[in-house]
Amino acid sequence: MDEVFELADVVADSELEGLFVWLLRLVGLLAILGGLALWLLTDVSLLVPLALLVGGIALLVVPGLLLEFAELFG
Repeated sequence: MDEVFELADVVADSELEGLFVWLLRLVGLLAILGGLALWLLTDVSLLVPLALLVGGIALLVVPGLLLEFAELFG
């Protein structure tokens, strides 16, 4: 877990934190859309679309929080 905070601190110091956060949010949004498409348009079990939806929501929320914690405690 220390490595994750160290990586977040390096990104926060590099002045590219906004770009990094929005890039991960875009990937999260694509994962959510892919999960919804798999769920609604194919005969795949619910496990794969649900994993994509949960992972996409995590990618939308976690990067911003991680950088805030790195700035707060770093």
